[in-house]
Amino acid sequence: MQGRGRMLGVAFAVVGLAAAGLSLAAGPKEGTKATPAAAKSVIERGRYLAIVGGCNDCHTPGTLFGAPDFSRELSGSDVGWKGPWGTSFPLNLTPDVETGLGSWTAAEIANTLRTGVKKDGTVLLPPMPWQNTSQMSESDLHALVAYLRSLKPVKHAVPKALPPGGAYAGPVIPFPPPGPWDAPAGAAAPAAGGAAPAAGDKH
Repeated sequence: MQGRGRMLGVAFAVVGLAAAGLSLAAGPKEGTKATPAAAKSVIERGRYLAIVGGCNDCHTPGTLFGAPDFSRELSGSDVGWKGPWGTSFPLNLTPDVETGLGSWTAAEIANTLRTGVKKDGTVLLPPMPWQNTSQMSESDLHALVAYLRSLKPVKHAVPKALPPGGAYAGPVIPFPPPGPWDAPAGAAAPAAGGAAPAAGDKH
C-alpha cells in the first residue's frame, strides 16, 4: 500500500508539473497585468524595433535633414512624398488624442500595421512599408504598439493626403516615374518625360 501511495503521489506531482508548464506556456491570463519590469522590457523591445525599422526617418521631425528632434519623437512630418498615389505625409504616431493615435486601441494600431488598412478603412499610402510590418511576429508587433502608446503625446496635425495632381505648397520629395525594369508588372512603362502609370491604390 505504501509503495502504491508513493506511486500515486509521483503521478499527481507529474500531472501538477505538466499543468503548471501548460499554464506558463499559455502566458498570463486575460485581465492580468505584466509586472513593471516585464512591461518595460516589452517597451524597450518596441523602441529597438522602431529604430531599426526606420520609423524615425520619416515620422520624427528633422531626421531626414540629419538633426532628429526627439522632443517631438514620431509626431509626424509636413514633408510630402509625391508619386503615382498622390502626395502622402508621415502620420503623427504619438498618443495625442486629437492629432495622433490617442483615440486608437492597441488592437486597431496592430491591425493597421498588419494589413495596411486604417481603422477608417483607408489604405496606408507609400512610402509607408506596411508590407514589412505585416511580416512581424505577434510578440514584436505587440512590443512596437506598446512603445508607440508609451510615447509623450505631441499635438501636431499633419497635412491630409492629396490625390494625384493635388497641389501642396510645402516641401515635397518627388518619386520619379518608373522605367521599364521597375514598372509594376502588367503596367505599361511611361513614355519619356511622361506621367507614371496609375498604381491602382484605392484611397
